[in-house]
Amino acid sequence: MNYNYQTPRYLVVIEQIKEKIRDGELEPGERLPSETEFAKQLQVSRNTLREALRILEEEHIMIRQHGIGTFVNKKPVFTGGIEELFSITDMIEREGKTPGTEILFTDFVEPHGDDRKELSLDQDDLVHLVKRIRTADESPLVYCIDKIPAYLLSKEYKLHEESMLVSLEQQANVTISYARAHIETMGYHEEISDILKCEQGSPLLILKQVHYDLSDRPVLYSINFFKSDQISFNVFRKRPF
Repeated sequence: MNYNYQTPRYLVVIEQIKEKIRDGELEPGERLPSETEFAKQLQVSRNTLREALRILEEEHIMIRQHGIGTFVNKKPVFTGGIEELFSITDMIEREGKTPGTEILFTDFVEPHGDDRKELSLDQDDLVHLVKRIRTADESPLVYCIDKIPAYLLSKEYKLHEESMLVSLEQQANVTISYARAHIETMGYHEEISDILKCEQGSPLLILKQVHYDLSDRPVLYSINFFKSDQISFNVFRKRPF
């Protein structure tokens, strides 16, 4: 990268830190030196360093854990294009790992307000609720909440497949055609983060999806909590002409 007298100093620092990561001087998961020490190493002011780290945090290259320090973000093990409709089972298997499932809860229940809206439910409709942990090589990766309109299923329905998409197709004759997705993040959640064995202060990545069948009916509302240091999503964007 070429610099001139107009290049803000914090941009130079950003590139210096990225180079240290590329060269292996800073390893994924490594905690940075104290602000005073690191600023001295880079020969910049603490304010300049703070601005550089703020931008690197926005780019998910750094993770700040309050009261602990700033760490180089670990390279995600799992990646996926958000424009691609995939099952978690597929995602895990693509990385050469063995998918697993631990069922925490399964039953027909009263839907919440969001469920009624997303699944276009009537007032008296129930949903089949499944809460489970998805694992990769027996290590927890995703906390899954799946909700299916009860009228689509028999009373004896049980999830027998690793993939919810496969289960619906084989047991309920419901084929998922497409999904509407929304991604957000949340801070450390006492229950879910503990279940996923997240490091203290590590955020969660939330993928909310409403799945539609071949007739454009909403048939599955899923909320998946991912370990943010294990997965990243990307999207292919094309300029219209």
